[in-house]
Amino acid sequence: MLKKIKNYILLAALGSLLCNPVAADQTVEDFQVWGGVFSQGNFGFVNPNNPDLKKFRWWMEGQGRFGNDATQFTQSLIRPGIGYALTDKVVAWVGYAWAPTAEPLTLKTGHPFDEQRIWQQVTWADNFSFGRLSTRSRFEQRFFDNDAPLRGGDDVAHRFRQLVKLAVPMPAVDPNLSFIVQSELFIAMNTVDNPGFISRGYDQNRAFVGLGYKVNQYATVEVGYMNQFINRPHSARPDQMMHNFIASLFLNF
Repeated sequence: MLKKIKNYILLAALGSLLCNPVAADQTVEDFQVWGGVFSQGNFGFVNPNNPDLKKFRWWMEGQGRFGNDATQFTQSLIRPGIGYALTDKVVAWVGYAWAPTAEPLTLKTGHPFDEQRIWQQVTWADNFSFGRLSTRSRFEQRFFDNDAPLRGGDDVAHRFRQLVKLAVPMPAVDPNLSFIVQSELFIAMNTVDNPGFISRGYDQNRAFVGLGYKVNQYATVEVGYMNQFINRPHSARPDQMMHNFIASLFLNF
């Protein structure tokens, strides 16, 4: 079984390298620590006798991220949303996000800024013989509170994100333990020069490998490593390669 675990890790590391380009001389690297709580549930508690209420879902998450070798606050995220279950596997969502941001993620001015987002997404998940496969397709409209002059771009940044996640059970080690591998691709849909130049096209990729442990029927903990590459074409700042330690608590009610 230890040999199988090593093989999983080697395959995930190779996938991370394939998803994200190797850091070049002009790429700035950083170590970060991310923590988050992600919760969701349905509105069946309002009236247990009404099965239609269970199709309506709620979403709430909070994250804290610390960069510059995990020595300072970099970003936080508060993201509420509501959804509707189209089937037992597919849910459509809409919501809001607030993202205060500081170095090393600030772009042109170097000063902290607040970002407001409106988001829409569709999630899908299903169980297979090899594990649980899930996807999330998200569109974001991003608004910045920075007063830097525009350079011909739009006021609102539109971005598409596609996440694919696989959780492989490890019953020989522990029936509640899973091996996790996932990748999320970000595509900027337009060019924006506020608060820093965002160029249309490939924006970033996040490749994660780690372990998940089901604490009980409601809670799962995941920890692992994320390789995050941020592409900055035509920007005054170099590309960024983040090496992130991730600890997440998932609550499902």
